[in-house]
Amino acid sequence: MTPHPRYPHVFSPLKIGNQTVKNRILMGSMHTGLEDQPDAAERLSAYFVERALGGVGMIITGGIGPHPTAGHGAKLITQEDAAMHARVTDAVHTAAPDVKIVMQILHTGPLAGTPDCVAPSPVKSRIGRFAPNELTEEGIAEQIAAFANCARLAKEAGYDGIEIIGSAGYLISTFLVEKTNQRTDRWGGSWDNRMRFPIEVVRAVRAAVGPDFIFVFRISAMDMLQGGLAWDEVVSLAKALEAEGVDVISTHFCWHESFVPTIATMVPRAAFTQVTGRLRKELSIPVITSNRINMPDVAEEVLARGDADLVSMARPMLADADLVNKARDGREDEINTCIACNQACLDHTFTGKLTSCLVNARACRETEITVRPASAARRIAVVGAGPAGLAYATIAAERGHAVTLFDAAGQIGGQFNLAKQIPGKEEFHETLRYFARRIEVLGIDLRLNTRVDAAGLKAAGFDEVIVATGITPRVPAMPGIDHRKAVSYVDVINGKAAVGQKVAIMGAGGIGFDVAELITHQGTSAALDVDVFAREWGVDFKNHPRGGVTGIEPHVASNGREVTLLQRKATPVGAGLGKTTGWTHRLTLQRRGVKMVSGVDYIRIDDDGLHLNVNGEPTLMDVDTVIVCAGQEPARGLYDDLVELGVPAQLIGGAFEAAELDAKRAIKQATELAVAA
Repeated sequence: MTPHPRYPHVFSPLKIGNQTVKNRILMGSMHTGLEDQPDAAERLSAYFVERALGGVGMIITGGIGPHPTAGHGAKLITQEDAAMHARVTDAVHTAAPDVKIVMQILHTGPLAGTPDCVAPSPVKSRIGRFAPNELTEEGIAEQIAAFANCARLAKEAGYDGIEIIGSAGYLISTFLVEKTNQRTDRWGGSWDNRMRFPIEVVRAVRAAVGPDFIFVFRISAMDMLQGGLAWDEVVSLAKALEAEGVDVISTHFCWHESFVPTIATMVPRAAFTQVTGRLRKELSIPVITSNRINMPDVAEEVLARGDADLVSMARPMLADADLVNKARDGREDEINTCIACNQACLDHTFTGKLTSCLVNARACRETEITVRPASAARRIAVVGAGPAGLAYATIAAERGHAVTLFDAAGQIGGQFNLAKQIPGKEEFHETLRYFARRIEVLGIDLRLNTRVDAAGLKAAGFDEVIVATGITPRVPAMPGIDHRKAVSYVDVINGKAAVGQKVAIMGAGGIGFDVAELITHQGTSAALDVDVFAREWGVDFKNHPRGGVTGIEPHVASNGREVTLLQRKATPVGAGLGKTTGWTHRLTLQRRGVKMVSGVDYIRIDDDGLHLNVNGEPTLMDVDTVIVCAGQEPARGLYDDLVELGVPAQLIGGAFEAAELDAKRAIKQATELAVAA
């Protein structure tokens, strides 16, 4: 099929070394945890085959360790290891012969999380568990040989190439940066010496795999570290890698321990591609760019303006394995867009859980969750068009059931209609656009502005009713909760409640943080403007000081409100937020002057303000507004009525469990039930 004319750059082939990729979108590397499962070959094969059939030009696997000191994850060290990988490459090449699959070699170095972790110097990472062991001259030689051996085995296992990651605070990058390489021998000190290790690795690898094997090297084009790499060092490294036989330079942004978000939802789309574009002008080999490129039109724009030769889309391939095919066919409105929430992908990866995707619960569970035609079509009513109801309704309809979807509101989305109004969460609109289009494509009978009751549903004769009626905000039982100063978070987000200058927020979960973001925000959302983002996080794209951030002071705009986030628990405020994004929310609010207080007992609200005890000490907060974010309760009344009338019914989403609103859990539960319906 001829690709849609909207994407001439995306669907043009590209020569890489002696091989050709069919288009310019590659599936970027993600460690999913599938690599470490007992049935890794079967599950990885299903996972990669689905994406290969989805139309990508090239796949880069999750990181594979070349040496025992590379941590707990999967390794490729022996012939036995290679046998598992051969099953994966064979599956991909059989299903999609025109798709290249490249294995990433990842030595985590000081981030390995084991006592035997290694680095050029014993400098502990801010996020590392252990101080690394300093490599001896013999140890360095052993590591170089391990990279070469891993690459050779990858070629034997049927891969089309390898990518070596030399960024992010992993082993190779720690040789490059002065703060982590304090050696005084030939592997440290001057730039030429600090660059020696990656160059020797590249030489050994190229010698091991020969000239016709795709060789990608990933560098930190802007590492976001105070005192990090200077621009001339980035350029000289890239040129040296090209001279040693690297076929493609892949640009990466930040180390894991930097204080600049690069892939969270508040980061603008394609925010960093300008850095790749600048480097591309210095090289004659193809260059890959990445980070927050989640739709084909964004990829096309990046390629058209010359920022890159290839676009890496990693998390978007979790959200929708068929993304490239949909772009080719002109069906962009059917793409299930990655919203960069990180809740089921990176938050899982960095806490040792199997990776998945909030908006696509099948991701990494392809062998467990299959959407097959129903053995017998049934008439199903789904009540509630929030994330859980939408997921259930669309999957059930895809299987052939006749689905009627009811909601009392005038639009689909439920709690997502609150989330999408928070500055930095604009991507949530995309999920609702996707579900709205799925409802049209699948012919679901959507009835908005419609309240239903159990008697009416029974009379309609549905075979089953799925109750996805969500939650109701919890109202604490305390004196003064009905005082004029007390307002609900729902009314605040929807603009129905006035908010004063001095504000207390009761509850510091995810919603409390969202409300604090909303009421302290001023100006354009950073997610929508690269210049605003750069100013708020202290990044200088124009001058590119060391690391892109050295000497640059962040400036976060605020409207001047005095806001205090309160929580009952004695733990640090925000400790329960996402592993990879929670720190960004805490830091942003701190920079706006938001106070965060834990160990609180609420006493009453009156004309004087909010009375409470803080760690046992009576305190009066002189505030104009108290915003109540005190949790939620399941809205189960309809379900109870249905059960009483003997109507087959199931609870899903917030109506099933309302603790800390969790779209990830709701969509996962709905998906699992719908594929079994």
